[in-house]
Amino acid sequence: MAGYGRAPKGTKKFKKVMREYKKGDLHSGSRKGPKVTNPKQAVAIAYSEAKKASRNVGKYAEKYQPKGKTGNPHKDLPCARHWG
Repeated sequence: MAGYGRAPKGTKKFKKVMREYKKGDLHSGSRKGPKVTNPKQAVAIAYSEAKKASRNVGKYAEKYQPKGKTGNPHKDLPCARHWG
């Protein structure tokens, strides 16, 4: 898993999802959704989950936080003169 090598949480999450798939416990969407039987779909889900987990690690957490309308956190803050 080269893309998420810098984030150990992403690597752990990838392995966890693939173990779920091999046991037959991986569902698409939620636990109520259908079980995943296609290995390509399992890999896609694993990469997606790893990406989410690696965004919450260290200096990358600030970089990938969702931003407001403009993308600039300073411009998105409410200004006191517009409150009244």
